[in-house]
Amino acid sequence: MSPDAPSPAPRIVCAPDSFKGSATAAEAAAALARGARQVFPDAHITDLPFADGGEGTLDALLAVWATPARSVEVVDALGRPTTAAYGVSADGRTAVIEAAQANGLPQVSDVTLEPERADTYGVGLIARHILDEGVEEILLCIGGSATTDGGAGLVRALGAALLDDTGAPIPPGGGGLAHLASVDTSGLDPRALGVRWRIAVDVDNPLTGERGAAAVFGPQKGADPATIARLDAGLAHFAEVLAETPDAARALAGTSGFGAAGGIPLALTQLLGAEVVPGSRMVAETVGLGEALADADIVLTGEGSFDSQSLGGKVVAAVRDHAPASATVVVVAGRVALTPAECREAGVTAALSIAPGPAELAELSARAEELIEATAAQACALLAAR
Repeated sequence: MSPDAPSPAPRIVCAPDSFKGSATAAEAAAALARGARQVFPDAHITDLPFADGGEGTLDALLAVWATPARSVEVVDALGRPTTAAYGVSADGRTAVIEAAQANGLPQVSDVTLEPERADTYGVGLIARHILDEGVEEILLCIGGSATTDGGAGLVRALGAALLDDTGAPIPPGGGGLAHLASVDTSGLDPRALGVRWRIAVDVDNPLTGERGAAAVFGPQKGADPATIARLDAGLAHFAEVLAETPDAARALAGTSGFGAAGGIPLALTQLLGAEVVPGSRMVAETVGLGEALADADIVLTGEGSFDSQSLGGKVVAAVRDHAPASATVVVVAGRVALTPAECREAGVTAALSIAPGPAELAELSARAEELIEATAAQACALLAAR
């Protein structure tokens, strides 16, 4: 190619997380694309909203699938009527549930928290409704819960019976687990056993102990030290009832990730054969992240705060890991807490904050899409000048 020949138009992929409270992943991806288009008008640009399995995953997958959210009447963590959103892929084979739509803390923020009573029954109602639609796979995203019941309510909604030593149903919630003597699965919906379950987790906490579901996450759900001890013991007992041997029960209690969302993975793995996976990996596989990035020249990603946690299983880490070695990876974020050297060491070419100068968070949030677009244009201008 002669020195005066034009460079081929780059292939650009915009794969950000949401900017929490400011822009959804789809809005952020569109803003990055608009900024890139200002500098590279002829580029092949792909919007790929992304998520790590936590808040915003439903919206990200709906954007990629180009399908609308659906809704169903369920109950919240305290059994009160509420409406939950969920999503189904365009081919009807895969469904996504954000458990917090039913058992989330925001849904019960208007009343005094009841950590021993709160349960996941409403999440099971979403799943039961989805089974009526004939899906083959359920992606369950479980962050932000108000519950610590080990998924007991969820499987109860699907037909399992959790019984005390008299054969009567135990009380709902993590507090009821102390009374559990047996689990009767004869009434379990066979369709729940016929679908593939994948549970997205973004923590590595075990089910019980000092780093367990009750000890670490119980306080934010309203649990005092005595309540935490009872919830922790209840989860351990649930594992004992589900396991075949004491050693197997101890293994369950210590399994990494089983402490997520009040122990939801426990019941689902043991009774429904669910697979627990890192959330970013699950989303990457679902949206085809590897294929989308395979021939990218420039990758624009981002999130609200880019810091050391971003490099451990979050969106930016997943995008970096799937990007080809030849690609330029740029992070656009509300806040950048890593040095240029730390970025390079992490495989990121550069990280730019959307803040044009000293600014209040409220101001940045109000202008988030505009600022994301401007910062993407700035990044692309620098790349074009190389």
